[in-house]
Amino acid sequence: MSAQAQPLEVRFECLGLADLDDVMRIERLSYGHPWSRGAFEDSIAAGYQMQRLLAGNALLGYFVAMLGVDEVHLLNITVAPSHRQRGWAKLMLEALGLWSRGQGAKSLLLEVRVSNSRAILVYEAHGFARIGRRKSYYASGHGQREDAWVMRLAL
Repeated sequence: MSAQAQPLEVRFECLGLADLDDVMRIERLSYGHPWSRGAFEDSIAAGYQMQRLLAGNALLGYFVAMLGVDEVHLLNITVAPSHRQRGWAKLMLEALGLWSRGQGAKSLLLEVRVSNSRAILVYEAHGFARIGRRKSYYASGHGQREDAWVMRLAL
C-alpha cells in the first residue's frame, strides 16, 4: 500500500525587495523578455499589489497588479517552471479577484501575447474575455514586436 501524498500547504505573502533574487531567477527562466529588476523595484515603490505564493520556503509564483479607477490591471503573473500545470495560476487569479472586489473594482484587465496560447486558455477558463488587441505591444526579439490580446474579467 502506497503512502498518501500529504496536502501541500501554501500561503500568500507580500512580495518585497528581499524576494527579488528568487523572482528574477523565475522571470529569466520563464520569459524571453523578462521584467527587469528595476520594474519590480518600481512596482514595490509605487505600492502595487504584489503577492508571492509559497509552499514552505519554495516560491511557486507571484503576481503584480495595479489598482485603477473601478478596475485592477494585472501586470505580471508567473508560476515557476517547476510548479506549472498544478493550478497555481488559477489560485493566484482567484486571490487577485477577491482582493480586487475588496477594493471596489468592477473588472480585472490584462494583456497577454497573442502567441501565448497556454496563458490564454487559463485566462479564458477563468472567465476572461478578449476585448481588444494592442498592436506591437511586446518586444519579441531582433527588433520585432508582437501583438497582445487585452482581456477583461467582470467582477
